[in-house]
Amino acid sequence: MDQLVRAITAGGAVKAVAVTTRALTEQARNIHKTLPTATAALGRTLAAASMMGNALKADAASLTLQIKGGGPLGTVLAVSDHLGNVRGYVQNPHTDLPLREDGKLDVGAAVGGEGTLTVIKDLGMKEPYIGSVGLLGGEIAEDLAAYFVESEQIPTACALGVLVDRDQSVKAAGGYIIQLLPGAGEDVIAKVEGGVLAAGPVTALLDANSDPAALLRTVLSDFEVEILETSPISYKCYCSRSRVERALISMGIPELEDLLAEQGGCELGCQFCDKVYRFTGAELQLLVEKMKAQKMADQEK
Repeated sequence: MDQLVRAITAGGAVKAVAVTTRALTEQARNIHKTLPTATAALGRTLAAASMMGNALKADAASLTLQIKGGGPLGTVLAVSDHLGNVRGYVQNPHTDLPLREDGKLDVGAAVGGEGTLTVIKDLGMKEPYIGSVGLLGGEIAEDLAAYFVESEQIPTACALGVLVDRDQSVKAAGGYIIQLLPGAGEDVIAKVEGGVLAAGPVTALLDANSDPAALLRTVLSDFEVEILETSPISYKCYCSRSRVERALISMGIPELEDLLAEQGGCELGCQFCDKVYRFTGAELQLLVEKMKAQKMADQEK
């Protein structure tokens, strides 16, 4: 089962969050039929969005993480609810590149380094918060750390990883975000940096032990770590027929009538879970008639 843990160090100088996301990344791979490089990019983005979305806490809040790097993958996007459940997609899921010289998946080249990382926080207010930074290299973790420093002024260490097995399934996935709290001194910074360096690649740590609490204790080995929260997370899509119907209504009467005349019905697929919603000509006609009746009622008020 995938999990998210939140922690703080004794003395309160450092806060941290970690996730293990093997199951939800594998589910995303199966839905979107991603090849290994695309699987790694989407998996890293899902893990990051989960950790950031869970931090919002407000009921019905959501966080969208969008990466447009100009590479062959196109847009990589993930959306998290306030609990850390995520959904996402990659524009070109069949993108796969040769391994790098060190034998790792070349996520940076697939994402591209000429573009932006954008974070959209919808807290149920009138307008969402939108923050955007230029990509450093498209490996995602480094780009995310840069976002926190530039947009939120929080010194941050971030690691994200997806280990793809020989049969292209996901063997391990997850990551961590470690942030310094106000007042953290140079000694704390040095300890965090030393711990991150000593711990090594996050995929190796997750492959050896899929417990996110153990991951944080390994990386923050020079600190006493207190676990504040442990919660299950999953790949969760909120699409429904009624939502798709609302999307059709938002097109307006003329567009729906054109659709009806040209196609006699329609099929709309969810980009997150690939579920297809079919509307017959009669159903579209009924929608149009309801919209016309509502329009008349509004005009008579």
